[in-house]
Amino acid sequence: MRNCFERIQQSGAAVLALAFLGLSCLGQAQTKPGGAAKEPAKPATAAKEDPQLYRNSSFAFRYQIPYGWVDRTKEMQDGEEPGKGGVLLAVFERPPEATGGTVNSAVVIATESAASYPGLKKAEDYVGPLTELATGRGFKAEGEAYPLEVESRQLVRADFSKALSEKVTMRQCTLVLLTKGQIVSFTFIAGGEDELDNLMDGLHFGVAKAAAR
Repeated sequence: MRNCFERIQQSGAAVLALAFLGLSCLGQAQTKPGGAAKEPAKPATAAKEDPQLYRNSSFAFRYQIPYGWVDRTKEMQDGEEPGKGGVLLAVFERPPEATGGTVNSAVVIATESAASYPGLKKAEDYVGPLTELATGRGFKAEGEAYPLEVESRQLVRADFSKALSEKVTMRQCTLVLLTKGQIVSFTFIAGGEDELDNLMDGLHFGVAKAAAR
C-alpha cells in the first residue's frame, strides 16, 4: 500500500492525484502481516467528540463518516510538505489492502494552494486539470461540470466514471470549493448513484457545535 502512496506524493499534482491514483491502487495493495498497530485510546477526547464526525474549522465544514469505515488519513498525509496543502480526510468502506469484487467506496477531502495553478481565478478553472488527470487514469467525464450550491456555499461539481468490469463501474463525484486562496476538493467514490448521493449527504458547511456534556 505504501508504494501506491509514494507514487502519489512524487507526482507534480500530488493532492489532485489522490482521488484517482490512490484509489486505483486499492485493488493492488497486499495485506501486511499483523495489520497496522492501534493507537492508544484517548478516553478524555472520546467522551467529548463524535469519532464519526470530522470537523474542519479552517474551511467551516464537517463530514459525517459512515459507521464502520476505515480511516487512512494519516497514511495519505505521510510525506506531505507543510504549507502546500494536503489530505484532510481519507476514509474507506473497507481496508484499502483488502481486495473485493465491488467498488471500495471512499471519501477523500484535500486542499491545494490556488497559487499552484497560474491564472486560476474561480473554482471552475480547476475543472480542466481535474478532468485531464481523471481521463489519464481511465475515467470518463459524465457530462459537463456545473455550479452547485450546498448550504449557501458555491461549489463546482464534476462527475466521472470508470468501468472496472462488465458489471462493476466506479463512480466519482468531485466538488470543488475555492476559498482563502485554497482549493478544497471533496471526492466521493461509490459503485452506484444512490450510494454516491448518500455519501454526499454527509457533507455540511458550518462547523457543528460540540455535544453538550
